Amino acid sequence: MDIIKKDIDGGKAFDWGRTSENYAKYRDIYPQEFYEALVSRGLCVKGQSVLDLGTGTGVIPRNMYGFGAEWTGSDISENQIEQAKLLAGKGGMDIDFFASPAEDISFPSGTFDVVTACQCFWYFDYKKLVPKLYDMLKKDGRLAVMQMAWLPFDDDIARQSEELVLKYNPSWTGGGWTRRPVFIDDEVLKSFEIAERIEFDVNVHFTRESWNGRMKACRGVEASLSREDTEKWEREHIAMLNSTAPDEFDVLHYVAMAILKKK
Repeated sequence: MDIIKKDIDGGKAFDWGRTSENYAKYRDIYPQEFYEALVSRGLCVKGQSVLDLGTGTGVIPRNMYGFGAEWTGSDISENQIEQAKLLAGKGGMDIDFFASPAEDISFPSGTFDVVTACQCFWYFDYKKLVPKLYDMLKKDGRLAVMQMAWLPFDDDIARQSEELVLKYNPSWTGGGWTRRPVFIDDEVLKSFEIAERIEFDVNVHFTRESWNGRMKACRGVEASLSREDTEKWEREHIAMLNSTAPDEFDVLHYVAMAILKKK
């Protein structure tokens, strides 16, 4: 399903379903520190019911399943949800995944202790979604908005990969990240207040293959380029990595989270 937002990639359409197989294979990259940042604050643990918005291939629910919460995951892309169900099934995990735009989700009042949204919150229509989240969360519920981005101004491999994406997709706005807090729109702050911000650097380990796959599965490449341009980009990207990167390496990332509570 094509997604078009005028403030993202200059309004160029993208479809996560086109990259679901590579997304499932290469984008399960969050380190343990990422999950522990939530668990150490009593979020997504045993006894809680959690809804993961924009779940993609179910990376957050699957990696946090062992902490004991009951998970539900939703995503606009049916292909992403198919991969999420497949991976959860292989792991023997009982997670309820379903395909739906976040704005169309409906659960009874006070269903969830926590709602999580990782690498996706900026895609949503806040005016439609926020009142629903407010209602679906319990009185003392929490909304966790999370992101983890590579730092191209600190990491040469990330910078070179970004430059190559922009060569093939000049309208891509997914690059150029710096250390900055998660943006929370004023529309969200009408109903929620920020209880805590969490921010830290982390090195994420890759091989040439896995970094190529991770970049290929980003919005600016396989989700939006033609198959022909994706293949051209990948050939050039692999050649670049073979000439400039060791067999294995770390890429510096920045984790930023905002934990919100109901007003």
